Amino acid sequence: MKKTAHNKEHIYDVIYHIVRAIPRGRVTSYGAVAKAVGTASGARVVGYAMNLCHTVKPKVPAHRVVNRNGMLTGKHHFDTPEKMEQLLAKEGVQVKEDKVVDFATLFWDPMKELGVD
Repeated sequence: MKKTAHNKEHIYDVIYHIVRAIPRGRVTSYGAVAKAVGTASGARVVGYAMNLCHTVKPKVPAHRVVNRNGMLTGKHHFDTPEKMEQLLAKEGVQVKEDKVVDFATLFWDPMKELGVD
């Protein structure tokens, strides 16, 4: 099945819904969101969605989505490269050398938390 713009918009809406559910002070990974959405293209599609969400209403907390190792790989898609870390710090998430401290403890699994099968 060929993806259409409509399908892409729909998948982004589902991704945004999941990302909006991440509680303040918690983080998840691109791959965890992709798994919850069931997208075959995986983490890359979630990354594309996060790159495009900065003007979406209601707001999407893209700063809470990091790579599978807790690295702030999406930081260059914010107003400044420091903005992602600043937003996380406002929520009490510590970052050291572009990596979330205590990533395993702060990790929010959408499959578990949202009861996605």
